[in-house]
Amino acid sequence: MERVDTYPTHEHQGIKFRRGQPLPFGASIVPGGVNFSVFSKHATDCVLVLFNRHEDEPFAEIPFPDEFRIGNVFTMIVFDLDYENLEYGYKMDGPYEPEEGHRFDSQKILLDPYAKAVSGREIWGELPDWNKPFQHRSRVIFDDFDWEGDKPLEKNMEDLIIYEAHVRSLTRHESAEVKYPGTFAAIREKIPYLKELGINCLELLPVFEFDEFENSRINEDTGERLYNYWGYSAVNFFAPKAGFAATGQFGMEVDELKNLVKELHKNDIEVILDVVFNHTAEGNEKGPYISYRGVDNKTYYLLTPEGYYYNFSGCGNTLNCNNPVVRNMILDCLRYWASEYHIDGFRFDLASILARDQEGRPMANPPLLETLAHDPILGKCKLIAEAWDAGGLYQVGSFPDWGRWAEWNGEYRDDVRSFIKGEGEVVGSITQRIQGSPDLYAQRGPTASINFVTCHDGFTLNDLVSYNDKHNEANGENNRDGTDNNNSWNCGVEGPTNDPAIKHLRKKQMKNALTILLLSRGVPMFLAGDEFANTQYGNNNAYCQDNEISWLDWNLLEENKGLFRYCKNLLSFRKNHPVLTSDSFTSGTNATGYPEISFHGLEPWQADFSCNLTLGVLFAAPAEKYQLSADEFIYLALNMHWEGHDFYLPEIPLDHNWQVVANTELATPEDIWPAGEEKKLENQDQIYLSPRSAVILLGSK
Repeated sequence: MERVDTYPTHEHQGIKFRRGQPLPFGASIVPGGVNFSVFSKHATDCVLVLFNRHEDEPFAEIPFPDEFRIGNVFTMIVFDLDYENLEYGYKMDGPYEPEEGHRFDSQKILLDPYAKAVSGREIWGELPDWNKPFQHRSRVIFDDFDWEGDKPLEKNMEDLIIYEAHVRSLTRHESAEVKYPGTFAAIREKIPYLKELGINCLELLPVFEFDEFENSRINEDTGERLYNYWGYSAVNFFAPKAGFAATGQFGMEVDELKNLVKELHKNDIEVILDVVFNHTAEGNEKGPYISYRGVDNKTYYLLTPEGYYYNFSGCGNTLNCNNPVVRNMILDCLRYWASEYHIDGFRFDLASILARDQEGRPMANPPLLETLAHDPILGKCKLIAEAWDAGGLYQVGSFPDWGRWAEWNGEYRDDVRSFIKGEGEVVGSITQRIQGSPDLYAQRGPTASINFVTCHDGFTLNDLVSYNDKHNEANGENNRDGTDNNNSWNCGVEGPTNDPAIKHLRKKQMKNALTILLLSRGVPMFLAGDEFANTQYGNNNAYCQDNEISWLDWNLLEENKGLFRYCKNLLSFRKNHPVLTSDSFTSGTNATGYPEISFHGLEPWQADFSCNLTLGVLFAAPAEKYQLSADEFIYLALNMHWEGHDFYLPEIPLDHNWQVVANTELATPEDIWPAGEEKKLENQDQIYLSPRSAVILLGSK
């Protein structure tokens, strides 16, 4: 006996269909056909538009009968479709009253907000035909991927070491020596390198479908095309970027990304996605109709009383994140990526926008953030906020968290940059940052702090010590874009130099920054390529550069193999000493008889936090607590002064000896020693630190 609901009840242009199911939204394969479901509160009519793949004209346009509307949802099942060769969209009719927030245009073909795949930009950088009215086309996917038992890794936050990378930048340069440069597939070829380095979490800049030709233009000075390269401007939230896939032109980007995630998990590397729910690619009132504006503008966007777009994102519009419908879409999206792509966590771009109400005012208890924090499907996902927005809302240390949200710690970045360049007034703040920022996260613990010195937005680590000023002329904006507040120091010469003393100082400053980062409690994150001094030639806002400015030059790995070795061994040291990764703040003495973290000056127990460029940090790890064979001690000596200083060392038990782990003044291989090869300190009472250098000592039996 066959089910009644598998039979068509209607026919249009030879195509058979019936009323569908309102949930789930989007296009779902059902017995005999495809169920289409789309929400619009304010539309009066909806038409389903069906195309064969890549064809300019639709083969059918099917109006939704009135009885196919359930509440504010249009739904139908269409039978006998070749869904592997299908593209579809919607035409929505309704009022065009911008002052009331409505911008319906029944002539526009619109992308499904819940489309799981999008065609139109399958080959990166291939110039579109702008005469085509339907640029971004919804596709149906058949989920038959074999995960082979894979699941999210669910690592503890305190164990993470995050490596932030752009999919294309990581492997596009010819020196990457991969088969399909700039793709998900190419990253798989770099997994052995990531494992050797020692990272266990790859954070990818936006991989949701975006249009690299959004605001694309030719730089009149260079003749080079500038793109929407970073992708912080989503066309759709459910579909992976087809242009990032070697198989995108064949419609296989979903499987290619899943294969990457599966392979990273096999190698014990988590995947965090940088997600952008604060705005869309439709821009302001002068922008294009792609999806949300034509589906239900008043629901999806924050609008002024006059019907214009609030611009807390700095990108023309702001998504109405705390409207219940939009809130549910974001929740559906994250659940989808967590369950269907096995994603381990999410970093939310300009996350403070998610805390604004429908008039743009900050809320004390934003329902979206609370919903995500308590959602059962996202229960083990990492949730990381960029705790500010372009509208002036800055919430580092105060982002609503419900015990779940971590934050990019902008205070950490600023204080460490200031300290290593020689600003002694931040030394008191540095003591907070090394502890995991208890001044900011006293109630949440160190793992609320994502510690970083560099990220995609700003200078690379090499450029931080090579340039006093940004050099963004290649962006075609007369060097006006990008921040002027870099806290950088060029070590005496702006840009590249052959001066050996300056080159040595720059290398030392990079090692100093990495040393502080990886000996701080909290969750360390560094930018891809920093471990081998990758450069963007002083560009601190390479959002539009699809060229050598953004691409990692893997030739530098050979040139700077000593820096790579230092970073690799420092990562290993962090992993081997759990006192550095504790997930709680500690005070008072522990079982060693010492405080777990204490701060010192040139003399033990005499730290000067007023304005000083020297600091000693003692970690005391009791054997039982950290499952060690014996108590151990780690001493980090920091001399950011332009003069050398003797540091007198704290006394440790008589059966322990200080051994040198690292000294940033020295050249490879003497700058860091692998586990078991540390060098016993000749004078157990003191050590000399050269100007602007750091030393790590290990006190053990």
